[in-house]
Amino acid sequence: QVQLVESGGGLVQAGGSLRLSCAASGSIFSISYMAWYRQTPGKQREMVAIITSGGGTVYADSVKGRFTISRDNAKNTVYLQMNSLKPEDTAVYYCSVLMTTGQRYWGQGTQVTVSS
Repeated sequence: QVQLVESGGGLVQAGGSLRLSCAASGSIFSISYMAWYRQTPGKQREMVAIITSGGGTVYADSVKGRFTISRDNAKNTVYLQMNSLKPEDTAVYYCSVLMTTGQRYWGQGTQVTVSS
């Protein structure tokens, strides 16, 4: 089992910044990648950013150049630095871990609200 605890969400004005954190604990021996997803009411959950065990990153087109994903392997923590936030970034953000076994775990979600 893997537990994911997210923090850092909140309310920010358009153009502002937030930093999300996700700490992983438990059986975290073989992580394939860590990622952030987001979801708004009535829509499917969408990938925001991925960081692999080797440090490679992938971003959704909508956040490229504004968001940065990073990880601290010593702390088993993944971060999402969000700059130049837009109202359309408003969503519940979820941390996710994909294990090399194919099993996926999700955090509880943290609300990000960007006011115009």
